[in-house]
Amino acid sequence: MTQVHADALADTPPAPARIGFFERYLTVWVLLCIVAGTLLGHRLPATFEAISHMHAAQVNLPVAVLIWLMIIPMLLKIDFSALADVRKQWKGIGVTLFINWAVKPFSMALLGWFFVRHVFAAYLPAEQLDSYVAGLILLAAAPCTAMVFVWSNLCRGEPHFTLSQVALNDAIMVVAFTPIVALLLGISSITVPWNTLILSVILYIVVPVLISVVLRHMILARGGQPILQSLLHRLGPVSLVALLATLVLLFGFQGQQILEQPLVIAMLAVPILIQVYFNSGLAYLLNRQLKVPHCVAGPSSLIGASNFFELAVATAVGLFGVHSGAALATVVGVLIEVPVMLSVVSVVNRSRHWYEARA
Repeated sequence: MTQVHADALADTPPAPARIGFFERYLTVWVLLCIVAGTLLGHRLPATFEAISHMHAAQVNLPVAVLIWLMIIPMLLKIDFSALADVRKQWKGIGVTLFINWAVKPFSMALLGWFFVRHVFAAYLPAEQLDSYVAGLILLAAAPCTAMVFVWSNLCRGEPHFTLSQVALNDAIMVVAFTPIVALLLGISSITVPWNTLILSVILYIVVPVLISVVLRHMILARGGQPILQSLLHRLGPVSLVALLATLVLLFGFQGQQILEQPLVIAMLAVPILIQVYFNSGLAYLLNRQLKVPHCVAGPSSLIGASNFFELAVATAVGLFGVHSGAALATVVGVLIEVPVMLSVVSVVNRSRHWYEARA
């Protein structure tokens, strides 16, 4: 097992995974789910309102269950005894930390100031301009915790690296989120929803990791590696179906806002889109310059670009109110997270030969 893991981290790329019909047209299914969720949210607002209220500490529990269904099959692939070997990928870890904590929040603050305060200022409510910028900063101030497992899996990323990087980011987030937000917003006292932060880490990391460790041990004890591989093959579609169901819920929650404020949402999406592509591209290029294996560079660039939108929404609501521009800006991040990250995954996969053609 150790040798297999070492081979996965080597520069020689593994044989490309066969992409099935469902995965090949994932972008189509995503677009259909976006449309379906938006229309259902507009037609059945009471139903989605009831589902949205099934939460604890601003964390929606139905969405949390769907995220478990997304990431547990991926975590089952991980041999946790080999996690110590990930220290060999210190370059990839360093690049991701640099992007997440030294670049992303500050680049978003600059983009928010430029687009919201200047380019689009005449078309946005004047009393909400500062609030919109604050929401964008909150969105970029913390890296994603759960969805990156999906993106890493889709680009055939090294799962041990992804898990280690997410765990390290969670530890840093506890001490770095507040001072970064306070610095960029100019607020001396930030009320961080610690219950949201802690519950999110427990729900999205601790619980699925524990479940996957126990299940993997039981499966290997009873049937060995062939049974595990057979189960993983059957569970593959479960992750993508859960992703699409999550998308329907997220867009259903915001269906009315999307149809009532499409221009505002489109303008707020511009700095978010630029921020995602800029940070993912920078991380990808830095990893290539440092000769990091593609299976590490892929998840590194994806983690560097994605956002912890649950924490951002909860903090925006707590600081500025549920109907504030800050809350709306963070919600826009939720709406475009999946399609935008899928496009980044596509770029990472399609550019693999170029990436590995480095000197």
